[in-house]
Amino acid sequence: MLRTEQTIISCALTGSVHTPTLSAHLPVTPQQIIDQGLEAVEAGAAVLHLHARDPRTGRPTASARMFDQFVPELRASGAVINITTGGSTRMTWEERLEAARHLSPELASLNMGSMNFVFSGPAHREREWKFDWERDYLLGSGDIVFANTFAQIERTLRVLGETGTRFEFECYDVGHLYTLAHFMDRGLVRTPLLVQCILGVLGGIGADPDNLSHMHATAEKLFGDDYYLSAFAAGRHQTAFITQSALLGGHVRVGLEDNLYLERGRLAVSNAEQVRKAARILDELGRPTATPDQARSLLKLKGPGA
Repeated sequence: MLRTEQTIISCALTGSVHTPTLSAHLPVTPQQIIDQGLEAVEAGAAVLHLHARDPRTGRPTASARMFDQFVPELRASGAVINITTGGSTRMTWEERLEAARHLSPELASLNMGSMNFVFSGPAHREREWKFDWERDYLLGSGDIVFANTFAQIERTLRVLGETGTRFEFECYDVGHLYTLAHFMDRGLVRTPLLVQCILGVLGGIGADPDNLSHMHATAEKLFGDDYYLSAFAAGRHQTAFITQSALLGGHVRVGLEDNLYLERGRLAVSNAEQVRKAARILDELGRPTATPDQARSLLKLKGPGA
């Protein structure tokens, strides 16, 4: 693993899992995404991981026109822009790639395998829903396979790679690391890799510290000095796993896409609140946070003007 003094904090602002009823602080409109993104950068985030929402209903959307309403202002902040290609489990591959193809970002996320991706838990509790789509959307996650076939992965690497976009390789299980190694052996990915280990999603590897240790050890065997580790866990496990990632010498990701809470029983009022917490932990560990330009240098990104 490549080691560096600085630690990159990525912030995933809104995602496609949580729905507006679950937190009034989840950014939905373009202006809310802009405001929370700028605040997160000021708090110490070097990378902004971006999804889009329909501002009327809060439903995830793949519309490039919607991304156009907030990406330019966030890009002007100097932050590294990371556009999702995961989108939502309800979207086709073509829809999921629409915004990244249109915007040609410095970074794009890329899921490294098909999987069950279940987030139905909140729908089993009694609550008043703000929008009629929310409950069925959450429950429906239990009956859908999130498709990321080898052919889809290869097409994504080729289509976006031609524009110089690099990737945040999202690995939800150990097998996804071997899939990434396969594409590396074929010369379809460029080093250094940014390997994002994601734990605690129902259908992926569980949020057990031993599992992250195992993924780290496996990545060491597969990628040696050709990768940077980053890791996080969904929901209540967020803080423990960003701490473990930092202790391993890796980078971290926080944000309301992954966890709506700041601590047990207390909703985070903004993405920046989670970024500030991560920065405090890193400071206590003697790990200074990376600036956007330092992140660009480490990851060998093409730069915001490209």
